[in-house]
Amino acid sequence: QVQLVESGGGLVQAGGSLRLSCAASGRTFSNYAMGWFRQAPGKEREFVAAITWRGARTYYADSVKGRFTISRDNAKNTLYLQMNSLKPEDTAVYYCEAARDITTRYAEYDYWGQGTQVTVSS
Repeated sequence: QVQLVESGGGLVQAGGSLRLSCAASGRTFSNYAMGWFRQAPGKEREFVAAITWRGARTYYADSVKGRFTISRDNAKNTLYLQMNSLKPEDTAVYYCEAARDITTRYAEYDYWGQGTQVTVSS
């Protein structure tokens, strides 16, 4: 089992920045590829970004490319998502997720946290 706890969400104006964190415990964090997904009210959960277990490769949704940066610190068992130039359409609950292999498909992730709310006002 891997336990994941997200933090860092909040209310921010359009154009602002937030940094999300995801603290992992349980099985060895560095064994897992990690991803961020988000879900807005009435919409399906969508892929945001993913990173390999060592951080060598990253993937981003087109909608966040150039604005968001995923990173990890395996020594601290923590995953991050730096979000810049935020837009109202980024408003959603953000979830961190763990998978055996890097993937953009939600169904292929094994563990996820409870989520953190990000609200971007116009």
